Amino acid sequence: LWSVSDGECLKTLQGHSAYVMSVAFSPDGRTVVSGSDDETLKLWSIPGGVCLKTLQGHIDCVSSVAFSPDGRTVVSGSYDETLKLWSVPGGVCLKTLQGHSAWVFSAAFSPNGRTVVSGSVDTLKLWSVSSGECLKTLQGHSMYVNSVVFSPDGKTVVSGSNDNTLKLWS
Repeated sequence: LWSVSDGECLKTLQGHSAYVMSVAFSPDGRTVVSGSDDETLKLWSIPGGVCLKTLQGHIDCVSSVAFSPDGRTVVSGSYDETLKLWSVPGGVCLKTLQGHSAWVFSAAFSPNGRTVVSGSVDTLKLWSVSSGECLKTLQGHSMYVNSVVFSPDGKTVVSGSNDNTLKLWS
């Protein structure tokens, strides 16, 4: 944890047994979630810096983590080709979203928390949080989709890819 004002390291969080791929603050700033190549997610108390819970269920690297806007759910994307929705703070897997045929690199919630977007090798998928069903597959990149995010109004998704492009999707 770093102080933005002076660049000082405030605390080091240790507990993963392999490299950390993704981190995200909860909306209230009191919790951090991390995803690791050790196939786990960890929920951390801030500012205490202690691990509250280790979430297990993926069978490969956890490459992306994100909190829902209300902070009650975390989505994780994995090289095991799935996404998982987790309850916070319980750490229980609520749903496994299956449909990608390759590594999942990135995932994000819509501003209203009802939809998740995920990026994989050459596709994006939109998912219903309530049902876990794939709503739409978006194709257009020719290489890995490394980053996805919803616009603040939830009407547009931006994807970034190894094909050296950003794409805007309605």
